[in-house]
Amino acid sequence: MAAHCIAGHHGGLPNSIGDLDERLKKELEPLDSVWRAELSLDDALLKLPEFAWAPRKLERLFQVGFLGRMIFSCLVDADFRDTEDFYAKAKNTTKDRDWPQFPDIVDKLITRLDHHFEQLTEAAKDTPLNRLRAEILAHVRAGSAKDPGAFSLNVPTGGGKTLASLAFALDHARRYQRDRIIYAIPFTSVIDQTASIFKNILGEDVILEHHSSIDEEKSVGREARDKLRLAMEDWAAPIVVTTNVQLFESLHSHRPSRCRRLHNLANSVIVLDEAQTIPLSVLRPCVAALDELTRNYGVSVVVCTATQPAIAAPDFAGGLALGPERELAPDPRRLHQQLRRVTISEGGARDDDALLEELAASEQGLVIVNSRAHALDLYRAARECGLDGATHLTTRQCAAHRRIILGEVRQALKEDRPCRLIATSLVEAGVDIDFPRVWRARAGLDQIAQAAGRCNREGLRPVEDSIVMIFDAPERKPPHELRAVAEDMVRVAAKHDDMLSPDAMQDYFGEVYWRKGDERLDKFNVLQGFKASADELDFSYRTIGETFRLIESGMAPVIVLFDDTAKDVINRLRSGHLSPGAAARALQSYIVQIPPRARALMLANGHVEFVGPPGQQGPDLNEFAVLKTDSLYDAGFGLFWEHADYLGIESIIM
Repeated sequence: MAAHCIAGHHGGLPNSIGDLDERLKKELEPLDSVWRAELSLDDALLKLPEFAWAPRKLERLFQVGFLGRMIFSCLVDADFRDTEDFYAKAKNTTKDRDWPQFPDIVDKLITRLDHHFEQLTEAAKDTPLNRLRAEILAHVRAGSAKDPGAFSLNVPTGGGKTLASLAFALDHARRYQRDRIIYAIPFTSVIDQTASIFKNILGEDVILEHHSSIDEEKSVGREARDKLRLAMEDWAAPIVVTTNVQLFESLHSHRPSRCRRLHNLANSVIVLDEAQTIPLSVLRPCVAALDELTRNYGVSVVVCTATQPAIAAPDFAGGLALGPERELAPDPRRLHQQLRRVTISEGGARDDDALLEELAASEQGLVIVNSRAHALDLYRAARECGLDGATHLTTRQCAAHRRIILGEVRQALKEDRPCRLIATSLVEAGVDIDFPRVWRARAGLDQIAQAAGRCNREGLRPVEDSIVMIFDAPERKPPHELRAVAEDMVRVAAKHDDMLSPDAMQDYFGEVYWRKGDERLDKFNVLQGFKASADELDFSYRTIGETFRLIESGMAPVIVLFDDTAKDVINRLRSGHLSPGAAARALQSYIVQIPPRARALMLANGHVEFVGPPGQQGPDLNEFAVLKTDSLYDAGFGLFWEHADYLGIESIIM
């Protein structure tokens, strides 16, 4: 393992066979024994720690490979830091990258959170829902005394999971002297909202917000200065708010810039928000990584969701140790009944005209469809028929724009003005909005439950009047996998009177996992990538790192200069007053992902240009592809790329 790490500390962890073995064939001069005098090594450091082994051999070899990646993380982070120190001394500068130590500030953070809860209690009305939220919070915080390991937090939408999980993480980390909290969120559309809440409560100086909209790997250069330029955060902050993509792709990466942060996961608390959103194709390796962190690296993992996936051992082979005693919520079945706020209705087939007719009959309503193409067409039709309050929310819009739209939607709902929101599934997980009616295109049961969480969220309306209608869109056939989970949902729903109950959800995930089978829950053969015989290792670090993707979007980013902040970042980047790494972080909220061929066409026709520091412009810095033709980005529709040869948007949207 040490050989893998040393050989790969510049270019990345190699495969044992085909990479490392070829390098080891090279004949070298005998090693000068002077190194023994230069390095004083304690014998204890050379011994492997006592390991808590997984039950199956498949996971045990994965564990050994995981240890190698952790050792690699320590090596490359030290290398990055030495490089930073070298350049800092050469330029006579100091680096401003040190964070406060979590144990030194945890008492202050808990005091701030307690003060926030006191303010909420004073401002909140004495309602059954608020009393239930207070009960949930108290029960979850009491659970922080439980031994470290894996936990589940199964609370229906509206029960206050986000702050309850943060409170647990802080209390648990203080009790067991953990070094940091990692809060992982499935979608970039939600991370800004969560990070903003945490910063408002705990302060901006303790929270690192690390998105995944821009891939730092695409910027790796050959010169030493690039190591300094690309010294992305190593997650040494007290609280890290990041995406599932960053977390899980780092855990399976072979690249130094991603692996450098892994050792800082040890001795932490990881909160995995909306855990049901882990893609099925990578579920097994993701669960294996979480399980290994809890087994051997002092990590406590909180699987936090309103629709608990069935990933507990022994029912899920290689799953987490999530017995009933590890549940933080007080009686999830009772909570489901008490927090039930909607009535599910089967609507059958609905074309766009029928949907708009029903939406017009409701002053406020939310329609969620399965593709952004469908959402765009439906919104266009709503505008053409003059539907009052029609609003469009989609990944065609950058995150900074979506934040504004959601703020306007919340204000319209609060003021009881007409508000008809047409959106894709990005509106479901964690977005805090409350509509009286919801229409949801048929999908998986977990997505139906998430959509239901946007209806009567505060429980102020009668349950029987808060309708979530599931409909089929015959003219808009969903992708194969979405169609398959929708069929699983139909089968499971037929067996349960309450399709959103914990028992129905357990059956649903069991049905999905059974249909997929073990192999298709590990599409990239991660667990099969670690083999060993009596005399050699066969670890496929590089192959796994190059192929493993949490989300295979196949999309390319375009930066939209939506406001003055984005324009200022680009101007400072162009002038050399802002480093590419800092610019990448600042521009994360201004990204729209589009098909690569469409971006290539926009580049060819002058609608997009590459931007970089002086002397570094060009496609090698392709994360800074910036939209030049402002008219291709519309406030209502978002970014148009389908007709990139057009000079204006009018002929596209009319």
